[in-house]
Amino acid sequence: MSRTTRLSSSLLRAAAVTGVAALTLTACGSGSGSGSSSSGSGEVKVGLITKTDTNPFFVKMKEGAEKAAKENGVQLSTAAGKFDGDNAGQVTAIENMVAAGVKGILITPSDSKAIVPAIEKARAKGVLVIALDTPTEPESAVDALFATDNLKAGELIGEYAKAAMKGKTAKIAALDLAPGVSVGVQRHNGFLKGFGATDKDVVCAQDTGGDQAKGQTAMENCLQKSPDINVVYTINEPAALGAYTALKAKGREKDVLIVSVDGGCTGTQAVKDGKIAATSQQYPLKMAAEGVKAVVTYAKDGKKASGYTDTGVTLITDKAQAGVTSKDTAYGLENCWG
Repeated sequence: MSRTTRLSSSLLRAAAVTGVAALTLTACGSGSGSGSSSSGSGEVKVGLITKTDTNPFFVKMKEGAEKAAKENGVQLSTAAGKFDGDNAGQVTAIENMVAAGVKGILITPSDSKAIVPAIEKARAKGVLVIALDTPTEPESAVDALFATDNLKAGELIGEYAKAAMKGKTAKIAALDLAPGVSVGVQRHNGFLKGFGATDKDVVCAQDTGGDQAKGQTAMENCLQKSPDINVVYTINEPAALGAYTALKAKGREKDVLIVSVDGGCTGTQAVKDGKIAATSQQYPLKMAAEGVKAVVTYAKDGKKASGYTDTGVTLITDKAQAGVTSKDTAYGLENCWG
């Protein structure tokens, strides 16, 4: 699912007080509220800040960080916003972690631009900062980025959809994220590239925020505009399932191809059940585990992680197409999250 939603500046201001108060940061041994910790015999401290602590993607990311922290004998502190978009809460979490003496911070930015000043302050104090999943703007604002290649994820499902259409004229609906969000833009552009299409070939485009109910509404709107839609690209699997519900209500669920991105367990099961034709699976546990290891290396020898590390993406489908590399849902369900 999408892990980025855009909030208006007024909502962010209104939420600043409640959001910051709701964000919980805990150190070793507290285990209260939305934060948690893992500790070892070492004194190295690592911080993990996610957008929320309820999204299955971030739950799995946290599990990966906790396991890596235990294996490497370091102390892990975690924090999460009350809602996706709680930049003020993430700023507070960074400040608290720096004050607590962390050697490195792993963060999935809620606002890729607004978080940058807080990150710069942390780095100026010698803290290694690594973005997970979502790049900052600019990407160079952090020391390193560990994430899915979202352009590639989009390309894979675009290539699959093109092959599955077997030469038929495509009437494409794009159920996107929100304007200007890097993850959504990259997946959308990747899909078009893989399909060999442009935005001119999209007969209906709607923003969903990665939400299932909004995905259903968007699909309903698109069907009203263009009843002959036969290919649906979705930003994530909740949006895909919303689209499926709308199509089923019109008796179109079997003649419209739906492709998506994420690889969560619910979404992968939907591929197995035939509701989604294919999805590009990403690996949040690996992002966090590699991030913790990078902080440990920095603490031991001062070597900083740098640049972009691709944590992998795999096309999952039970209806393989010639010329398109994929794995089946048995593999997908073994490696899914959520």
